[in-house]
Amino acid sequence: MTLSTASDPLAELSAAGVSVWLDDLSRELLARGELKEVIADKHVVGVTTNPTIFASALSRGDRYSEQLRRLAREGVSVDDAVLALTSDDVRAACQALGPVHLQTGGSDGRVSIEVDPRLARDTDATIGQARKLWETVDRPNLLVKIPATSEGLAAITRVIAEGISVNVTLVFSLERYRAVMDAYLTGLERAKAAGHDLADIHSVASFFVSRVDTEVDRRLDALGTPEAQALKGKAAIANARLAHQAYQELTAGSRWQALVAAGARRQRPLWASTGVKNPAYPDTMYVSELVIAGTVNTMPGATLAAFADHGALPARTPAADVYAGATAHFEALERVGVDFTDVTDTLEREGLVKFEDSWTELTASVDREMRAAATDESGTLQASPKKASGGADLLAIYLNDHLSGATAGLELFRRAAQTQQYREQGTTLAELAHEVEQDRDSLTQIMADLAVPTAYTKVALGWLTEKAGRAKPNGHLFSRSPLSDVLELESMLLSVQGKAACWRSLRALAETDGRLFVEHLDILVERADRQSAVLERLRLAAVESAFRCTQPSV
Repeated sequence: MTLSTASDPLAELSAAGVSVWLDDLSRELLARGELKEVIADKHVVGVTTNPTIFASALSRGDRYSEQLRRLAREGVSVDDAVLALTSDDVRAACQALGPVHLQTGGSDGRVSIEVDPRLARDTDATIGQARKLWETVDRPNLLVKIPATSEGLAAITRVIAEGISVNVTLVFSLERYRAVMDAYLTGLERAKAAGHDLADIHSVASFFVSRVDTEVDRRLDALGTPEAQALKGKAAIANARLAHQAYQELTAGSRWQALVAAGARRQRPLWASTGVKNPAYPDTMYVSELVIAGTVNTMPGATLAAFADHGALPARTPAADVYAGATAHFEALERVGVDFTDVTDTLEREGLVKFEDSWTELTASVDREMRAAATDESGTLQASPKKASGGADLLAIYLNDHLSGATAGLELFRRAAQTQQYREQGTTLAELAHEVEQDRDSLTQIMADLAVPTAYTKVALGWLTEKAGRAKPNGHLFSRSPLSDVLELESMLLSVQGKAACWRSLRALAETDGRLFVEHLDILVERADRQSAVLERLRLAAVESAFRCTQPSV
């Protein structure tokens, strides 16, 4: 695709009819005025959030501490505390985007807040929390995020019928997207019958992008054929373009036109998950390739900054030949053996699990902070049994040893991901490196919860050990050989197995130590087991590649 550079790429993106939204929110962002800055300088006209974003926000800085102390004194439950924290931030963001909301007639200036993802399979519970969020935030520019599960579709119709604006999230397949649009139209028809002003009801459908390439590329790598390799990095854009074609077909239909005549607003396609996960791909490709007027692109901060720096717009918008090319790509995927229906089903399941895990981490963090606040008030530690000093000392040594190993392991994963970035397993290793970094952060937080001081000399030693380990013999003195991959993957596998043992040890202690959180440790154990399985698959593939040989001649 021919691209044209721009002196202000985000301004040109906005002028092309794409609404630029930021996929991030935190109290730090609000307090330091950064949200107002990106609204003023980066053409940002909306904000999206999710459980992962809020869990990350709570881990940064101490701007939530005072509110958590107050909530602890008031005896508020953990779930209600989470609602208070998140709704306060979203309300403040709605306030910051209020002028944009007025200027755009309500189309933009929107801020999203998600229902508890644990309710995604419960229609009635999702409806109940959507109502609660709508009433609690109490701002006209709010969007309540509801996952596009089969149960979520019924909830979407019912809350739209009540006049609640919705951001439908976790949409991966064309079939599900069409069902989402139908749910929206049905809700509008019911809202009209109930006497609601349709002009006050807004919606976007968040069609996820980059995760599609991640999963499809993984399957293409497993196939390993030249035909499969040639198809990598194209499924996500093709899927999104066909989604927009489906949107155009629906909005051209008589059913939609009847609602337009009654004042209805379009449910705009929103391109979500637009951060590029494979470093081999251009870091702005999920923005540049989806410049379509009347759509929304919500970007994480790094993607927003990248596009502002060197983003480019296409020479033309998608036309019939582009849609035909997208269709042909999926036909090619089917021919090489990729079941795209299974891909999207897998992505929906994994997306829900990731959000549920983040929600569990969020609630565990809030619980931990509230307990700490209660301790500060009373001068005693709640639900924390006394321990013999010898046991505490041994635990400190044990955890610091694991922290040193985690530091070395993280460096190893980062190096492997960088080394392999242009090879088949590069995307997988990059994702694992990100998870390993999160795991190390979890360990440091657990150590803080247990009042275990960090032995920085051990941490530094772990870092140096990994650097020195690069000199391991592999048959090549100054370059990599096929044996390098085997040894590297075995080292990473041993690192993850050691981490899993640590999580299981802490999980056993959590039965009697109120400072540890069983649910969080269960997530960490499960994630380590999954990481081990992925690494073992990569290791066996590397073994096959390194040691495959013909019989020696005689």
